[in-house]
Amino acid sequence: MQGIAYLFQGFKLLLQPGLRGYALVPLLLNTLIFALLSLEIYHWGRQLANDWLATLPSWLSFLQGLLWPLLMAIILLVIWYFFSLVGNLLAAPFQGLLSQAVQRHLTGSAAEEAWDWKVFLRTLAPILLLQVAKILRSLLWTALFLVLFLIPGVNLVAGLLWLAFSAWSLAGEYAGYPMDNNGLSPREQRARLRRHPFSTLGFGFAVLLGTLIPVLNFMIMPVAVAGATLFWVNELRPEQKPPSA
Repeated sequence: MQGIAYLFQGFKLLLQPGLRGYALVPLLLNTLIFALLSLEIYHWGRQLANDWLATLPSWLSFLQGLLWPLLMAIILLVIWYFFSLVGNLLAAPFQGLLSQAVQRHLTGSAAEEAWDWKVFLRTLAPILLLQVAKILRSLLWTALFLVLFLIPGVNLVAGLLWLAFSAWSLAGEYAGYPMDNNGLSPREQRARLRRHPFSTLGFGFAVLLGTLIPVLNFMIMPVAVAGATLFWVNELRPEQKPPSA
């Protein structure tokens, strides 16, 4: 429940006057990407589900009414998962700035001095390369799940595993911004998250559900960054004197 609460507290943080401006660019990018891609991908996924169900033998036709909603739920999760990956790639430099501003608001100091445009441009390429590496790693895991989805019977369990994997990945994605700002390597970041598995999964599931809710999904990225930064300040960083949101 604490992990879930971080997302709701992220909303509260973004209402602060000094933080609202940092959320504007990620919000606009998210809206644009959603408008351009989501409708087309949804129609493609619906056709894919219908084609797969058509291959069922006639004696299993009674399962179509049960399997179609499950397949559509899985396809929507896959769509939104990759939607989040692409959105985060494009908005990553601005997400780092937002996380730094939230940390400064919570603690009175940030990991680094306030960024100027020269620093922003100099760090742009490394930030994007790091995001690409994360996406490639996620694609490797996704390929494994896609194989499991094709195996009758196993695909039902694979759907549950995909939910847990998506939640953990989203939590790691957003918590990565404050941890990157504070100099943690990807290996150190994964170790920190493993020390707090329930908060990590709770936060990740809250973000995952948020991406599936219309209107909310437009603003989920900056909200999740703010919530993840609070997660860092309260649990993931070495200091254990959590401030109030």
